[in-house]
Amino acid sequence: MLDTLNFSKATLLPVNGVDLEVFEAGRKNGGRPIVLCHGWPEHAYSWRHQVPPLVAAGYHVIVPNQRGYGNSSRPDEVMAYDIEHLTGDLVALLDHYGYQDATFVGHDWGAAVVWGLALLHPSRVDKLINLSLPYQERGEAPWIEFLEQILGSDYYFVHFNRQPGVADAILDKNAAHFLRNLYRKNVPLRAPEPGMAMINLAKAETALGEPVMSDHELAVYISAFEKSGFTGGINWYRNLDRNWHLLGDVDPIVRQPTLMIYGDQDVIPKFEKLADFVPNVDIVSLDCGHWIQEEKPEETNQTVLNWLARQSAT
Repeated sequence: MLDTLNFSKATLLPVNGVDLEVFEAGRKNGGRPIVLCHGWPEHAYSWRHQVPPLVAAGYHVIVPNQRGYGNSSRPDEVMAYDIEHLTGDLVALLDHYGYQDATFVGHDWGAAVVWGLALLHPSRVDKLINLSLPYQERGEAPWIEFLEQILGSDYYFVHFNRQPGVADAILDKNAAHFLRNLYRKNVPLRAPEPGMAMINLAKAETALGEPVMSDHELAVYISAFEKSGFTGGINWYRNLDRNWHLLGDVDPIVRQPTLMIYGDQDVIPKFEKLADFVPNVDIVSLDCGHWIQEEKPEETNQTVLNWLARQSAT
């Protein structure tokens, strides 16, 4: 299905001790790499709207299914999904193509990995564009410990860590139902339900709001997760405290030119101190929810292309 959207056939590339399923387009534009990094529970397919205009603008577009997703490797060890491994995969991907650096674009967890890449391997990041998830200040307490204190044991980040395997099994059993209920937009505000939000979504009989994508598009996600399961992606969450420790001695300032795109209806809050940690940041907000590049593809594309053009002109 990706082939019809200016993707070549996926290639399994051996990098950093795993195989990554990588889609690419615009190889003729060699020398101008841009790497698109999906979030949870997403897929390379989430960038389908962005690939053709980026190729038309002269970019070599590289879109991996990151470890744990699609047909990429799914290591059993939880620590195999920490920020060192996830960023190491992207560095090895650049090495495979012979690039010293690239522009990296991330959404949701993909944004977290791109932020981490800029901190751990700054020489490999030329520019970065992140959607939904702003830079996360490290703070004094490990992230899961902090979130448990603030949001409680049922918050899904905490639940994934404190009750390993429980949510995985429920999501795996209800993959189609969960994804159909999750990928919604214009969801009306309401009081939080008791229990764990992702498990509630997997079991909810009625989906709120409007679908983000067509049934045809959603089928790509459903097929992928029915094959891969959700544990690989959830294991990214199970490394948050480990990542907190791994980043302890790292310079916390991201100095590359950066574009941060928020969704005004997103549940993820904006970070008021973003410019303190990312001094070369431009900030744009779109009238949408969490699934920015799928809810507002044209606006996202125009925002990204305009920003990239301005950066090239300076």
